[in-house]
Amino acid sequence: MTSLKSTLKDDLTTAIKERDELRSATLRMTLAAITTEEVAGKSARELSDEEVRKVIAREAKKRREAAEAFDKGGRAEQAERERAEGEVLAAYLPKQLSDEELDALVADAVAEARAGGAEGPRAMGAVMKIVNPKIAGRAEGGRVAAAVKRALAG
Repeated sequence: MTSLKSTLKDDLTTAIKERDELRSATLRMTLAAITTEEVAGKSARELSDEEVRKVIAREAKKRREAAEAFDKGGRAEQAERERAEGEVLAAYLPKQLSDEELDALVADAVAEARAGGAEGPRAMGAVMKIVNPKIAGRAEGGRVAAAVKRALAG
C-alpha cells in the first residue's frame, strides 16, 4: 500500500475515534474514489502516491465546483459543507502556487518555447508541455492555461 493511502486510512481511523463526522465522511469518500480508480480498467492495481494525489485533487475540485453551484442555488449551508470537505482534502495536497509564482514559471516556459521557435497562439501547446511538469499538481489546469494565454498575449 502506498504511504499516502495508508496515511489517509490512519487519519480516517483517528477521525472515527474522535467522532469527527466531517473528516471521517470526507476521507471515506476519498478512499472510495481511490479504490474505484484502482479497480477501473482491465485489471486491479495499486495506485502510486502521485496517482493518489491526482485522485485527491480531483475530489477537491469536485468540492469547489459543488460549493459554487450550491452558492448559486442559494444553499449556503451545503456550500459551506463542501468548502469544509475541500479544506480537509487540501491538507493532503502539495501547497498551491501563488499567482506570482505561477506567472514566473509560465514566463520562463514562454521564453524557452520562443527560443525553440514557437510563436503566437500556436505556442500554447509547446508552452504547456514545458510548464506542466514544473507545476506538477501545485496549480489547477485552468489557472495554468489562463496564465499561459496572458503571457502569450502580453
